[in-house]
This record gives sequence, structure tokens and C-alpha cells, in this order.
Amino acid sequence: MSQGLPAAGSVLQRSFAAPGNQAQPQSPEDDDRKVRRREKNRVAAQRSRKKQTQKADKLHEEYECLEQENTVLRREIGKLTEELKHLSEVLKEHEKICPLLLCPMNFVPVPRLDPVAGCLPR
Repeated sequence: MSQGLPAAGSVLQRSFAAPGNQAQPQSPEDDDRKVRRREKNRVAAQRSRKKQTQKADKLHEEYECLEQENTVLRREIGKLTEELKHLSEVLKEHEKICPLLLCPMNFVPVPRLDPVAGCLPR
């Protein structure tokens, strides 16, 4: 192998042999085609970047909406948790004085179809 020249079959040698890499004078039609192709590519790239930006903006808006919804739901969870605590305390206090729970006769199972009737004294 001689010094300074690429090995036979190497990528470098093939790139030297490629028709686009040879220094040939280009015709005005080739120049026009190249300019049109570059312009078309530039416009396509702008369109792609705009679409990507719009997608990112839409995702950001969706993120903001979800954050707000999450905040509202967390507040609601807090309110419902407090209501549950309060109602549990009320029930606990009621169970201490409820005549239905204190009477041993109320523990005799009697089938009733009406769920409200189950709360009434016998």
C-alpha cells in the first residue's frame, strides 16, 4: 500500500470515486435545481420545527390543565377526609346512646326487605 492513498475498497476511496465528489463545472440547470431543493428543504425544516413547537405548546397546556385538576382533586380529598373524620366521630358518639344498639332484642335476626325498616325499632 502506498503512503497517502486510501486502501482499495475503503470508505475513503469510495467517497473519492463518487460522482458527486468530483470537481466538475455545474450547469445553470443544476444550480437552479440545487437552489430549489435547498429552498424546499428549508421550508420543510421550518414546517417541521413549527409543528414540533406546536406539539410542545399543546403538551405544556395539557400539563397546566392536569396540574390545576390535580390541585382541585387534592383539595376535595382533604375536604372529604375531614368530613369522614367528623362523621366517624358523630357515629361513634351516637353508638354510645343509640337505643337500637343497646337493646339485646335488636340483635335477633329478622329478615326485612326494606333497608329503612332495618333501622326502626321492633
